[in-house]
Amino acid sequence: MTASGLALAQPTPAVRAKGPPVWLDMDQKELDDAYDQFVYAPNARQVIARCHRNSELVRERLGAPKRMAYGPTPIEALDIYSAKTENAPINIFVHGGAWRAEVAAGSASQAEMLVNAGVHLVVLNFNNVIDTGGDLMTMADQVRRGVVWVYKNAKSFGGDPERIYIIGHSSGGHWVGVLLTTDWQTDFGVPPTMIKGGVAGSGMFDLKPVRLSSRSNYIKFTDEAEETLSAQRHLDKLVAPVAVVYGTAETPEFQRQSRDFAAAVQTEGKPTSLSVMEGYNHFEVWEQLANPYSLFGRAILNQMKLRPT
Repeated sequence: MTASGLALAQPTPAVRAKGPPVWLDMDQKELDDAYDQFVYAPNARQVIARCHRNSELVRERLGAPKRMAYGPTPIEALDIYSAKTENAPINIFVHGGAWRAEVAAGSASQAEMLVNAGVHLVVLNFNNVIDTGGDLMTMADQVRRGVVWVYKNAKSFGGDPERIYIIGHSSGGHWVGVLLTTDWQTDFGVPPTMIKGGVAGSGMFDLKPVRLSSRSNYIKFTDEAEETLSAQRHLDKLVAPVAVVYGTAETPEFQRQSRDFAAAVQTEGKPTSLSVMEGYNHFEVWEQLANPYSLFGRAILNQMKLRPT
């Protein structure tokens, strides 16, 4: 048989029948895939491993961070990578991981960029949603208490409580939106302007489609959680500038979520910026967090009015 005959003999891949729409024009499988980054990023595990290794290398160069508790349980702690200047600005990082993975130790590759720019980096640790039995509200409380601890204790590690900024990526980007729309005065008795700005990388800002996706297999979504933790529904509480970053090789829903959130903030007449990283998938966007010359790194430094060093 000729080579062309062999080619003709290959079976034709089956065409999947599209099911009824579940969200926008997506059927259930398409929506599930749109909230599963591994479907759209074939190099995901390699990039995650690089991010973890880069965090280890940063600690080799900077030294181990100060580990401080912000709550009563062992996981309620944070790592402080200290700048060499007193009364320095503070950047708090909230890690991602689909709400069910990652810890502070693997999320510190950006420490060198920030410390060299004269900024304290604080990386929060908190339960993942598997530990909480699927409850996102418990995680929200931990992340909020961690930020309040930083504000109240900033001077103890040489930080300026009046210059606190936040960063997050993926589900951490979701938490940035939540933190920026929290009623700090009512709920925690701290100034509503405690956070001076936030950068949300590849986040989620309305949980309705997430709730409809396969993530509901491990998250116990409730009406309260969906409403309370959907930042796009609470822009009246937004008082700080927010920069939004995403990559063009991310899932269609993560791209849409970022675009829609930035557009909604702009419509409200509040300060925002949108940086689109051409050709980067979800995990590659995370990796560029540590690069002061990437759109992600620049968004962080520009918001704090700092320059790469």
